Parts: sequence; C-alpha cells; structure tokens
Amino acid sequence: MAEKEIKKSIKVEKEYVIPLREKCRPSPSYKKTPKAVKTVKEFLVKHMKIRDRDLNKIKIDSYLNEQLWIKGIKKPIYKVKVKAVKEGDIVRVYATDLPSKLKFKKLREEKGEIKAKIDAEKQKTLMEKAKESIKGKKDSKEDSKEESTEEKIEEEEKEETSKVAQEQIEKDSTKSMKHVAKPKSTKESRNAQVGYNSTSRGR
Repeated sequence: MAEKEIKKSIKVEKEYVIPLREKCRPSPSYKKTPKAVKTVKEFLVKHMKIRDRDLNKIKIDSYLNEQLWIKGIKKPIYKVKVKAVKEGDIVRVYATDLPSKLKFKKLREEKGEIKAKIDAEKQKTLMEKAKESIKGKKDSKEDSKEESTEEKIEEEEKEETSKVAQEQIEKDSTKSMKHVAKPKSTKESRNAQVGYNSTSRGR
C-alpha cells in the first residue's frame, strides 16, 4: 500500500518531439487533424508507460490543441514538441514551442487572470471594511438612539412637505388646462388654414 502511494506522489516530467506526418498521411483529408491529436495520445501512452493503454488518461493542454488545429482540419503540423507531466496514472501534456500568435494569446489570458485575482482581493478588503463599518454603526446606534429618532421625524416632515408641493403643482396644471381654448371643429380648422372666414366671403 505504501509503495502505491509513493508511486502516485512521484512526478515524472519528460520532453518529446512527436512526429505526426507518417501517421496522418494515410487518413483522409477531412480527418487528418483529429488523427494527429490521437497520434499524440498514442505516443504518450506508449512512452509514459501507461499499462492499460487508456487514451482518456492523457490530458492535452488547450494551447497544444490549438497548435495542432492552427492550420485547420486538412493540414495538421508535421511534428510537435511537448512536455509531459505524469502524476499517478494521469499524464498532462503541454506545448513547449508555441507559435507567436498563441504566445500572445497565452500572455493576454495570464494577465487577465492576474488582474482578476487582484480585483477579487480588493473586493474582499472592501467587504471586510464594510463589515467593520457596519459593526461600528451598530455600536454607535446603541449610544445615539435619541438622535436617530429626531432625524426620522425631520425626514417625515420633509416627505410631507414634498407631497403637499406636488399636490399644489398638480392643481395648478389642471387649472391651466381648463382655461385652454377648446379645439375648433374640422370645418373651422380647414377655413383657418386656407385663410377664409365668414366676412371675407361677403356674408
């Protein structure tokens, strides 16, 4: 039992250059890149000494996967340099030589992760400060209950005065609407547009 636990805790790191051209050549053009991915897994199963030859125990890094798929499904790369890390039965595979496009992408994502961690730490500190201030307010509330009741009364008075003012404004607006002239009938409005009235026609 102790020997198995020791084997699981041991980390094995190895670097390989995996040839893909020979294995991908016989497969049809629309299956070449999936065959390249499978070839990487088969190579590592053999060389990292996984006894049951289970391909699911090999975990390919997303950047390595992107490197294999960079030219599309019909044109995979012909060889790839990888770093394999074995922990127990699972082997994790990382690309060592990334193309410049993927390098920049990786750097951008790493910066984003660092920024996210910093933001999370800031939020934690802000939350802690807020909790402390709430605790301080609770202590101060117990001391100054009388002051808070006076403030509440003042707020209620302000609300009442604002309500009264709004009602007065509404009354004034309804009065002004009553004194506005009623709209003319359609005949009168047409005559007004044309420029005629009862006197101009000679009536």
